[in-house]
Amino acid sequence: MMRAGLAKKITPSVRQIVPRRFLSLHEYRSAQLLSQYNIGVPSGKPAFSGKEARQVAQELDSEDLVVKAQALTGGRGKGHFESGLKGGVKMVTSPLEAEMYADAMVGHKIFTKQTGEAGKKVSAVYIVQREFARREAYFSILYDRHLQQPMIVASSQGGMDIEGVAKDTPDAIHTFAIDMDTGVTPEQAAEVATCFGYSAKAEEEAAQTVLNLWKLFDERDCTLVEINPLSELVDNRVMAMDAKLTFDDNAAFRQKEVFEWRDLTQEDPEEVEASKWDLNFIKLDGNIGCLVNGAGLAMATLDIIKLNGGNPANFLDCGGGATAESIEKAFQLILTEPGVTSIFVNIFGGIVRCDAIAAGLIATAQKMHLTVPIVARLQGTNYEEAQELINNSGLKIFSYSDLDAAASQVVKLSQVVQLARESKLNVSFELPL
Repeated sequence: MMRAGLAKKITPSVRQIVPRRFLSLHEYRSAQLLSQYNIGVPSGKPAFSGKEARQVAQELDSEDLVVKAQALTGGRGKGHFESGLKGGVKMVTSPLEAEMYADAMVGHKIFTKQTGEAGKKVSAVYIVQREFARREAYFSILYDRHLQQPMIVASSQGGMDIEGVAKDTPDAIHTFAIDMDTGVTPEQAAEVATCFGYSAKAEEEAAQTVLNLWKLFDERDCTLVEINPLSELVDNRVMAMDAKLTFDDNAAFRQKEVFEWRDLTQEDPEEVEASKWDLNFIKLDGNIGCLVNGAGLAMATLDIIKLNGGNPANFLDCGGGATAESIEKAFQLILTEPGVTSIFVNIFGGIVRCDAIAAGLIATAQKMHLTVPIVARLQGTNYEEAQELINNSGLKIFSYSDLDAAASQVVKLSQVVQLARESKLNVSFELPL
């Protein structure tokens, strides 16, 4: 709802893969951080096995507990496991039940609407004291890219899909722009608190909670703070019953504690490997590999491939400082998908000269003994020298200066290779096709 719109003419499946530069935390880690800012959360601890879950439940000493699967995906409550267990959030009344559900969750994949068929392996369970709410609200702080400032979104209809609330009852959604010079003021916090629908007894604590959540967002370089639900309990206390926090990757040097909580098992291993080389890599479902420098140029490259009838196999932004080593790593990542039938290299040489990119590209193709054709469109510093290097290399690298011609060629090459593979034929590549 608050996200800036992207161009509508381009295929949505391409436009949805803009790399998101943020860290997500497990719920139990988010709860730890909320507690540091005096924000009420249910008493609880994580457990990493059934046996440990039983011990945690015994320590909490309650007949009203909740066992929550810890995986970085939404919709866990309605998810299901490969074992057949349905639901990643379970109410339990004994340590034995906590152990039983933890054994069925930890180390197993959960499948939700967000994970699709891939699923997410559950790293732990979070066992918390069950609290009883009289009212459930929704609260979040996020960036509005169009307005270029943070916004508060609040609603009295918490505990449910906020997108559904926005669609069915848009009047229930309230938004507040945050002035970066003043931040959230006590007056604004009090105004937000009135949107929750709480009793008069809870409004003062609700307003203070809003202030504390803004402090967390501001001090911890968050890109999103989402509490759903933010509840008023039967005794009028205000408590964050569930939380989603994300953090700007560029602030990792300032937020060492938070980034030490990163769970790499929840991330795509190839994307993790790519990040070690300062590469932004996301797999898609096509067959044309892409290597581009700059996120904007990368998006344009995906678009023009689609417009020429092809399907990109990945988004890969190598940034402005591409080297022979990073190009080699990029090709390795691209070729982890055996269905790739051609590769499109689209580089604008500014900081790095085109001839240096071409030399790295040639060295990589020779070292890796590449069998798929490569189309290279290099523009910028020393691009004539780069074209000469490529044309004299004797490799299956076809050099272009025009973007549309290059995209058309890589799509044609991809189609030829696909047909050859289906017919089990060997093909050679000569220009023009």
